[in-house]
Amino acid sequence: MIDVATRPVSRPEGRPRFRLSPRARKITLLTHIAAAGAWLGIDVVLGVMVGIALLTGDGQRAAVALQSLALFTVWPLVVVGSTCLVSGLLLGLGSKYGLVRYWWVAIKLVLNVTLVTLVLFLLRPGVGDVSEAAREALLEGTAPPAVGDLVFPPVVSSTLVLIAMALSVFKPWGKIRRSAATPPVDR
Repeated sequence: MIDVATRPVSRPEGRPRFRLSPRARKITLLTHIAAAGAWLGIDVVLGVMVGIALLTGDGQRAAVALQSLALFTVWPLVVVGSTCLVSGLLLGLGSKYGLVRYWWVAIKLVLNVTLVTLVLFLLRPGVGDVSEAAREALLEGTAPPAVGDLVFPPVVSSTLVLIAMALSVFKPWGKIRRSAATPPVDR
C-alpha cells in the first residue's frame, strides 16, 4: 500500500507547490506593494534630512535633522524590507512565477536581501554614530557632525527599490534557463 503523504504528486510544469487563494494573494500583494512604498518613502525622508543637514546654514537645524535619523531609518527600513521579503517569498512560492524561475523575480530577491543586509551592516553604524554626535553637538552647542557617507544610502536604496518596482511591472528577460546537464526537478 502506498502512503498518500509520500506519493509523488504530478503537476503541470509551472504550477506552484501550493497556491494562495485569490483573497490571500490580493492581501499578500497589497502588503508587498505597501511595504515597498513605505520603503521608498523612508528613503526619501532620509534623503531630505541629509539634504537639510548639508544645505542649511543653521547648525542647530542640521544637528536636529541628523539626530532624528536614528528614530526613523534603520529599524523601520529593516521592518519594511523584511515585510517585502516575506510577502515576496509568499507571492513567489504561491504563484506561477516561483522564486528562481524568472530573472526578474530572482533579481528582485537579490536586491531585497542585499538592501536589508546593507541597512543592518553599513547604514546602522553610520546613522548611529552621526545621530549620537548630533545629539552631543546640540547639548554642547557646537557645530553638527559631518554627514559623511550618508548621502549615498538614500540615493542607492531609492534607485534600487524603483528598479525592483519597474521589474514587477515590466517583467523583463523571461525564464531562467536550466543547463542541459541539470535535469528538471519534478516537484
